[in-house]
Amino acid sequence: MTVYVALLRAINVGGTGKLPMAELKALCEGLGFSDVSTFIHSGNVIFRDGGDAADIAARLDAALAERLGKPPGVFLRRPGELAATLDANPFAAMEPNRVLVSFFAEPVPDDALHGLVAPDGEEVVALGREIFVHYPIGSGRSRLRLPMLKSGTSRNINTVNRLHDLAQALKTRAATERNPRS
Repeated sequence: MTVYVALLRAINVGGTGKLPMAELKALCEGLGFSDVSTFIHSGNVIFRDGGDAADIAARLDAALAERLGKPPGVFLRRPGELAATLDANPFAAMEPNRVLVSFFAEPVPDDALHGLVAPDGEEVVALGREIFVHYPIGSGRSRLRLPMLKSGTSRNINTVNRLHDLAQALKTRAATERNPRS
């Protein structure tokens, strides 16, 4: 079975999209996912499943829509895809908590940066299914405007690193269980 990280949009511990992580874990287990775990309270789930990624994302999004009243958006990545995202980070020299990666289901269109307003010196690069943003003053104080970001979900580089590490550890553990040494 393949290891996936599901990055959920608009999930948090308070306000819109409120969903306790224990409930999210139970929902995922109810969908038949194996070795389910969550990471921080912003909608990150690591699990194994043998199905097609698009089908998995659609099933999870539908189950969340039933629970929350509307589909939040589900973006799946395998450990290798997260590693590639980290390797492609154009702002690797910057403080990792000031670099956010926005994840999307499909490759971002050529005009993804249309409407960009970056009054605080933000730098933005679109690559594949991600948009990287460096926020020199921090994302909380930034006045950056980029309409495309509303359709994805963002995580800082520290979180992406940790999610990769957790997913890779699950992948390694699962491989060891399949092929134990004598």
